[in-house]
Amino acid sequence: MWPSYLDPEYVLYCIIFLAVVLLAEGGFLWWRDTHGPRKRVSKRMEMLERGATSEEIITALRRQTTDVSKSLLPSAIRYLDVRMSQAGFRISAQRMLSIMASVTLLIGFLFPLLGGITGQIQSAGAVLLIVLFAAGIGIALPVLSINYMAARRLKLLEKQFPTALDVLVRGLRAGYPITGALELVVSELPDPLSSELGLVLAEMNYGYPLRDALVNLSDRVQTQDINMFVVSVSIQTETGGSLSDILDGLARVIRDRAAMVLKVRALASEGKMTGALLTAMPIITFIGVFSSKPEFYLDNVDDPWFMPGVIGVMFMYVLGVVIMRKLISIKV
Repeated sequence: MWPSYLDPEYVLYCIIFLAVVLLAEGGFLWWRDTHGPRKRVSKRMEMLERGATSEEIITALRRQTTDVSKSLLPSAIRYLDVRMSQAGFRISAQRMLSIMASVTLLIGFLFPLLGGITGQIQSAGAVLLIVLFAAGIGIALPVLSINYMAARRLKLLEKQFPTALDVLVRGLRAGYPITGALELVVSELPDPLSSELGLVLAEMNYGYPLRDALVNLSDRVQTQDINMFVVSVSIQTETGGSLSDILDGLARVIRDRAAMVLKVRALASEGKMTGALLTAMPIITFIGVFSSKPEFYLDNVDDPWFMPGVIGVMFMYVLGVVIMRKLISIKV
């Protein structure tokens, strides 16, 4: 006889409530970090108009970071932290990983109950399928989405950056100091570059040296164009010289490089699209089939070749993804 607080119906309602709360929070965070910035030119400019201080601007613009040395999965945290920073997310990688783990656990417990397949989850193969299904929805799909948003945002940053250098050069030649020229760039350009450079200005107003603020920008974005810009400004601050001439030459180099990058992308676009489809489609297909017709897999879990087959497919999938990424990764 089950105690009242362990009644299966009561447990089901609790799980559904927790799932709705987590989904609501995840939907709000996704809207805030993805669609919210698109409706404003620059969050920093709005805060300045409201009279916010430099400390308040830094707190609002800078994303939460994670101490990798204190985490249980340092490699995963480091990778997720970089990709989330490039995608424009403001929450920490530790919190995102906690949300994904919670969603995975909820789906792993909730789906067998709602799908009416709890009686079929009696073997190691069936448990493995549930784990793979929950991890596919709670971990794989969010990581694929973050990678997609990061790649799209980086392309937009690279497209905006030569124009930003032109505005910066004109400001310097007009007599503006470097901070004034950066202010001009932030006020003239839209997001995402405006917010990234706005954070540089906020850090400088808060007491960061120019070099340290630019290094932080390079760590957040991690693109070759930004790295060349940071190195150029850092060398100029130590050796002297005309920063406007240096940045003017850098803008020409970046534009020439961008033309070459576009040619390479055009030639490699078929391979990259194939790699993206072959990476995402097995996960999406498995999730779709298992969610609509779980017996397609569960009827075969007792076969002696089922577990070796699943492990072999997972190994071949990972190996294929690694090989495809090596083949389509072209440095320019």
